[in-house]
Amino acid sequence: MRPRPRRRSPLFDSLTASNRTVLVAALAATAAAGLLDAAGVAHVAVFIVAGLALAAQAALIGQAVEQLGERLEPGSTGLLQSAFGNLPELFVGLFALHHGLVDVVKAALVGSILANTLLVLGLAIVVGGLRHGPQRFASEDPRMIGTLLLLAVAALLVPTLAARLHTPASQHVTGLSDACAVVLVVVYAASIPFWLRGGVSIAPDAAHPGGPAPWPAGLAVAFLAAGSAGAAATSNWFVGALVPAIHSLHLSAGFTGLVIVAVASNAVENAVGVRFAAQARPDYALSTILNSPLQVALLLTPALVLASRAVGPAQLSLVLAPILVAALGLAAIAVIVVVYDGEYVWLEGVALIGLYTIVAAAFWWG
Repeated sequence: MRPRPRRRSPLFDSLTASNRTVLVAALAATAAAGLLDAAGVAHVAVFIVAGLALAAQAALIGQAVEQLGERLEPGSTGLLQSAFGNLPELFVGLFALHHGLVDVVKAALVGSILANTLLVLGLAIVVGGLRHGPQRFASEDPRMIGTLLLLAVAALLVPTLAARLHTPASQHVTGLSDACAVVLVVVYAASIPFWLRGGVSIAPDAAHPGGPAPWPAGLAVAFLAAGSAGAAATSNWFVGALVPAIHSLHLSAGFTGLVIVAVASNAVENAVGVRFAAQARPDYALSTILNSPLQVALLLTPALVLASRAVGPAQLSLVLAPILVAALGLAAIAVIVVVYDGEYVWLEGVALIGLYTIVAAAFWWG
């Protein structure tokens, strides 16, 4: 009697080698970060391993949302991706505010917007442009995102100018920041129906024929839950080791927040946008990548401003260093210029990456 062949689990078959690699990396890095923190080893080691764990968890969340997005349109996919993809940064921001690291939080919020609008979008354009040539897309939604990003820059510019120019409002920057935060949240809430009903409808099968079967919805939700829970725990270890580590590594708080914290907690999960670009799906790529910085600007930043009264020793305000506001303005203008004509080529992506590198270099010394 011949032995029956062993049946593989349908859930196991749904995972590609890349999916399994990300899952194992997230579990291993999270466990290692927890053990190092509990053992009281050097803060630099905890900081590095916890940062890698955050990046792996963000990638895990991104893969799960990508699978859920297979059932949705581009606008809805981008909204869902940004909502869950920003969870690691939310946790990092809350723990950092609890430790009084207000300047790091400000730099990290600006850094996440810059990393996505310049670095990740640039990478996606380079990959898609080199692989498939000039890519055309519906430009209405990306232009709207650029417009809303300009609004967010203005909301940051007004409190900053009021404080720097010593206007009467400079004595009330906390109240002004709260008012701007409320307005940004209202604008974000008003934009949700636009993203849910708007966008260009693309049939998933026509967009990338022959791809692997999508995960069952329950598996995607389980990945989301695991990634979110891991991010909550890892954020605490990461922030706890942050200040001693940057002193040991001789890094400035501005560069750490703008580049390291922002990339580890936010930008990695948007690698799904690069994969969309590689599959010649520019509408999905742009929606996924650009919705994340938009939500950071319109929801995450004001939410942390309003929550800082309860979680931190000092309140987070929207008064930033002028160079941070200027960098945000340059990023918003660059996005509008790139997406306005509904087409991108790889050289535009190189220009965006170059601008991000220049901005990051400006903060290397503080």
